[in-house]
Amino acid sequence: MLKVWRKIALMGLVAIGLAITFVAATPGRSIAQEIIRHPIPNSTFPIAQAVEIPTTGTLVYLSGQVPTVTNADADPNSIEAFGDTRTQTITVLERIDGILTSIGLTMSDVVKMQAFLVGDPSMEGAMDFAGFMEGYTQFFGTEEQPNLPSRSTMQVAGLVNPGWLVEIEVVAVRM
Repeated sequence: MLKVWRKIALMGLVAIGLAITFVAATPGRSIAQEIIRHPIPNSTFPIAQAVEIPTTGTLVYLSGQVPTVTNADADPNSIEAFGDTRTQTITVLERIDGILTSIGLTMSDVVKMQAFLVGDPSMEGAMDFAGFMEGYTQFFGTEEQPNLPSRSTMQVAGLVNPGWLVEIEVVAVRM
Protein backbone atom coordinates (compact mmCIF):
# COMPACT_ATOMS: atom_id res chain seq x y z
CA MET A 1 0.00 0.00 0.00
CA LEU A 2 2.89 2.39 0.80
CA LYS A 3 4.32 1.80 -2.70
CA VAL A 4 1.00 2.81 -4.28
CA TRP A 5 0.95 6.11 -2.32
CA ARG A 6 4.56 6.82 -3.26
CA LYS A 7 3.71 6.29 -6.94
CA ILE A 8 0.70 8.61 -6.65
CA ALA A 9 2.80 11.29 -4.93
CA LEU A 10 5.54 10.94 -7.56
CA MET A 11 3.00 11.25 -10.39
CA GLY A 12 1.60 14.40 -8.73
CA LEU A 13 5.06 15.95 -8.54
CA VAL A 14 5.72 15.09 -12.18
CA ALA A 15 2.40 16.70 -13.18
CA ILE A 16 3.26 19.88 -11.27
CA GLY A 17 6.69 19.97 -12.90
CA LEU A 18 5.15 19.58 -16.36
CA ALA A 19 2.65 22.36 -15.66
CA ILE A 20 5.42 24.72 -14.54
CA THR A 21 7.46 23.81 -17.62
CA PHE A 22 4.45 24.48 -19.87
CA VAL A 23 3.77 27.90 -18.34
CA ALA A 24 7.44 28.86 -18.49
CA ALA A 25 7.73 27.71 -22.10
CA THR A 26 4.57 29.44 -23.30
CA PRO A 27 5.46 32.63 -25.24
CA GLY A 28 4.44 35.78 -23.40
CA ARG A 29 4.09 33.97 -20.06
CA SER A 30 6.21 34.02 -16.99
CA ILE A 31 6.13 31.83 -13.93
CA ALA A 32 5.29 34.94 -11.88
CA GLN A 33 2.21 35.38 -14.11
CA GLU A 34 2.44 39.09 -14.73
CA ILE A 35 -0.13 41.18 -16.56
CA ILE A 36 0.87 41.32 -20.21
CA ARG A 37 -0.08 44.39 -22.23
CA HIS A 38 0.20 43.96 -26.00
CA PRO A 39 0.82 47.28 -27.80
CA ILE A 40 -0.75 48.08 -31.14
CA PRO A 41 1.92 47.13 -33.71
CA ASN A 42 3.65 50.10 -35.39
CA SER A 43 1.55 52.59 -33.42
CA THR A 44 2.06 55.14 -30.68
CA PHE A 45 -1.68 55.40 -29.96
CA PRO A 46 -1.98 55.20 -26.15
CA ILE A 47 -4.09 52.08 -25.72
CA ALA A 48 -3.22 48.40 -25.56
CA GLN A 49 -4.32 46.12 -28.38
CA ALA A 50 -4.94 43.42 -25.78
CA VAL A 51 -4.27 42.75 -22.11
CA GLU A 52 -3.67 39.29 -20.63
CA ILE A 53 -4.51 38.74 -16.98
CA PRO A 54 -3.16 35.71 -15.13
CA THR A 55 -5.51 33.53 -13.15
CA THR A 56 -3.87 34.81 -9.97
CA GLY A 57 -5.40 38.28 -10.48
CA THR A 58 -8.73 39.51 -9.13
CA LEU A 59 -10.84 41.62 -11.46
CA VAL A 60 -12.36 44.78 -9.99
CA TYR A 61 -15.21 46.34 -11.99
CA LEU A 62 -15.88 50.03 -11.39
CA SER A 63 -19.30 51.36 -12.29
CA GLY A 64 -19.50 54.13 -14.85
CA GLN A 65 -18.33 57.46 -13.45
CA VAL A 66 -19.58 60.85 -14.58
CA PRO A 67 -18.12 64.36 -14.35
CA THR A 68 -18.21 66.64 -11.34
CA VAL A 69 -19.57 70.17 -11.41
CA THR A 70 -16.87 72.69 -12.32
CA ASN A 71 -19.13 75.76 -12.46
CA ALA A 72 -21.59 75.88 -9.55
CA ASP A 73 -23.19 79.05 -10.97
CA ALA A 74 -24.37 77.30 -14.14
CA ASP A 75 -27.60 75.35 -14.64
CA PRO A 76 -26.90 71.87 -13.13
CA ASN A 77 -28.31 70.26 -16.29
CA SER A 78 -26.04 72.15 -18.69
CA ILE A 79 -22.67 71.51 -20.28
CA GLU A 80 -21.53 74.80 -18.75
CA ALA A 81 -21.90 73.24 -15.27
CA PHE A 82 -19.50 70.39 -16.12
CA GLY A 83 -17.20 71.83 -18.80
CA ASP A 84 -16.18 70.63 -22.23
CA THR A 85 -15.24 67.06 -23.10
CA ARG A 86 -11.59 67.54 -22.07
CA THR A 87 -12.57 68.97 -18.67
CA GLN A 88 -15.20 66.31 -18.11
CA THR A 89 -12.75 63.54 -19.02
CA ILE A 90 -10.25 64.86 -16.47
CA THR A 91 -12.82 65.09 -13.67
CA VAL A 92 -14.15 61.61 -14.44
CA LEU A 93 -10.64 60.12 -14.44
CA GLU A 94 -9.83 61.97 -11.20
CA ARG A 95 -12.94 60.42 -9.67
CA ILE A 96 -11.90 56.96 -10.91
CA ASP A 97 -8.39 57.51 -9.55
CA GLY A 98 -9.88 58.40 -6.15
CA ILE A 99 -12.06 55.29 -6.08
CA LEU A 100 -9.15 53.06 -7.07
CA THR A 101 -6.93 54.63 -4.39
CA SER A 102 -9.63 54.09 -1.76
CA ILE A 103 -9.59 50.35 -2.47
CA GLY A 104 -5.80 50.00 -2.67
CA LEU A 105 -5.38 50.21 -6.45
CA THR A 106 -4.03 52.81 -8.89
CA MET A 107 -4.62 53.86 -12.49
CA SER A 108 -1.76 51.54 -13.46
CA ASP A 109 -4.00 48.61 -12.43
CA VAL A 110 -6.66 49.52 -15.04
CA VAL A 111 -6.73 46.89 -17.78
CA LYS A 112 -9.99 47.72 -19.61
CA MET A 113 -11.86 50.96 -20.22
CA GLN A 114 -15.11 51.87 -21.92
CA ALA A 115 -15.68 55.55 -22.62
CA PHE A 116 -19.10 56.85 -23.58
CA LEU A 117 -19.03 60.28 -25.23
CA VAL A 118 -22.03 62.41 -26.13
CA GLY A 119 -21.90 64.54 -29.26
CA ASP A 120 -20.91 68.11 -28.42
CA PRO A 121 -23.44 70.67 -29.68
CA SER A 122 -20.57 73.07 -30.41
CA MET A 123 -19.17 70.44 -32.81
CA GLU A 124 -22.42 69.91 -34.73
CA GLY A 125 -23.26 66.89 -32.58
CA ALA A 126 -20.00 65.00 -33.15
CA MET A 127 -18.10 63.67 -30.15
CA ASP A 128 -14.99 65.62 -29.21
CA PHE A 129 -12.52 62.75 -29.48
CA ALA A 130 -9.51 65.10 -29.47
CA GLY A 131 -10.72 66.70 -26.23
CA PHE A 132 -11.24 63.25 -24.73
CA MET A 133 -7.70 62.23 -25.71
CA GLU A 134 -6.25 65.43 -24.18
CA GLY A 135 -7.77 64.44 -20.84
CA TYR A 136 -7.05 60.70 -21.19
CA THR A 137 -3.35 61.16 -21.94
CA GLN A 138 -2.86 62.98 -18.65
CA PHE A 139 -3.55 59.65 -16.89
CA PHE A 140 -2.41 56.91 -19.30
CA GLY A 141 0.79 56.52 -21.31
CA THR A 142 2.68 59.04 -19.23
CA GLU A 143 6.19 58.67 -17.87
CA GLU A 144 4.76 58.30 -14.37
CA GLN A 145 2.01 55.87 -15.46
CA PRO A 146 2.94 54.07 -18.71
CA ASN A 147 0.48 51.15 -18.36
CA LEU A 148 -2.16 51.24 -21.09
CA PRO A 149 -5.58 49.60 -20.87
CA SER A 150 -7.48 48.05 -23.72
CA ARG A 151 -10.20 50.54 -24.53
CA SER A 152 -13.39 51.17 -26.44
CA THR A 153 -14.64 54.70 -27.07
CA MET A 154 -18.09 55.25 -28.49
CA GLN A 155 -20.49 58.08 -29.16
CA VAL A 156 -23.84 57.66 -27.46
CA ALA A 157 -27.10 59.57 -27.95
CA GLY A 158 -27.11 60.87 -24.39
CA LEU A 159 -26.38 60.27 -20.72
CA VAL A 160 -28.66 60.70 -17.68
CA ASN A 161 -27.84 64.40 -17.20
CA PRO A 162 -28.04 66.48 -20.40
CA GLY A 163 -24.88 68.34 -19.29
CA TRP A 164 -22.74 65.21 -19.23
CA LEU A 165 -20.60 64.58 -22.29
CA VAL A 166 -18.48 61.80 -20.73
CA GLU A 167 -19.04 58.61 -18.74
CA ILE A 168 -16.23 56.10 -18.21
CA GLU A 169 -16.19 52.65 -16.67
CA VAL A 170 -13.07 50.62 -16.00
CA VAL A 171 -11.91 47.18 -15.00
CA ALA A 172 -8.80 46.97 -12.84
CA VAL A 173 -6.88 43.94 -11.67
CA ARG A 174 -5.53 43.27 -8.21
CA MET A 175 -2.46 41.03 -8.20
